[in-house]
Amino acid sequence: MSEIASNLTLIRTKIDQAAVLAGRDPQSVKLIAVSKTKPMELIHEAWEAGQVEFGENRPQELRDKHPQLPNARWHMIGTLQRNKIKYLMPWISLIHSVDSEKLLAEISKQAQKHETEIEILIQLNISEEDAKSGLDENSSEELLSRMDDFPNVRIKGLMGMAAFVEDEEVIRSQFRRLRLASERLKESIQHPRVEMEELSMGMSGDFAIAIEEGSTMVRVGSAIFGSRY
Repeated sequence: MSEIASNLTLIRTKIDQAAVLAGRDPQSVKLIAVSKTKPMELIHEAWEAGQVEFGENRPQELRDKHPQLPNARWHMIGTLQRNKIKYLMPWISLIHSVDSEKLLAEISKQAQKHETEIEILIQLNISEEDAKSGLDENSSEELLSRMDDFPNVRIKGLMGMAAFVEDEEVIRSQFRRLRLASERLKESIQHPRVEMEELSMGMSGDFAIAIEEGSTMVRVGSAIFGSRY
C-alpha cells in the first residue's frame, strides 16, 4: 500500500469514528482531498486508492488537471475571481467559495452560456476575521431571497472556515454557527434551487469537531498528500 493510500485509509477511519460518536451515518460525510499544488502523479495514486472528490484553489490549475482525470469530481474551494469562472465551465462539480452577489451572477451568466446548471455553496465568514472571505448571515439570506435573478445556479449549502486557534470551543462554536445558519436559511428560503443539504467545514486539523457539528464535507490536504510539495 502506498503512503497516500495508507493516509486515506487513516483519514477515512477517523471520519467514520467521528461520525459514529456524533450519532451520524459515516456515509453522510464526504472527504474532499485537497490536491492544490500537488502533481498528477500523487492525485492518480489517491484515485487508485478509491478517492473520487478533489479540491483545488486555482482555476487555471484546476482547468489543466481536469482532463487528466475527467471522471473525478472536481471542487473549487479557493477564492474565485469573476474573470476566472470561464476556466471551470461546464464540468466543475461544486464551487464552495461563492462570497458575493457579483460572483454568483457571473457564475449564473457563464452557466447559461453553456446551457448548464452549476452547483455552488455560499461562503459565510463564521470567524468574522477580516482576512477571511465570506458573507454574513443577513446578507446571505437577502441574496438567496432573490434566486430568480440567478437562473443557472443551484445552492447546495454553505461553506465556512473556523479561526486558526487552539481553543477547540471557539472552533466548535464557529462550526455550530454555520450549521444553525444553514438550518435557518433552509426554513426561511423556500425555493426549488435552494437545497441547503451540504455543509463544507473542517480541514486536516479540525475535521472531527466539524463532523460532530454537522459537516457533510471535510477538506483534507496535508494529512493525505503531505506537505513536501
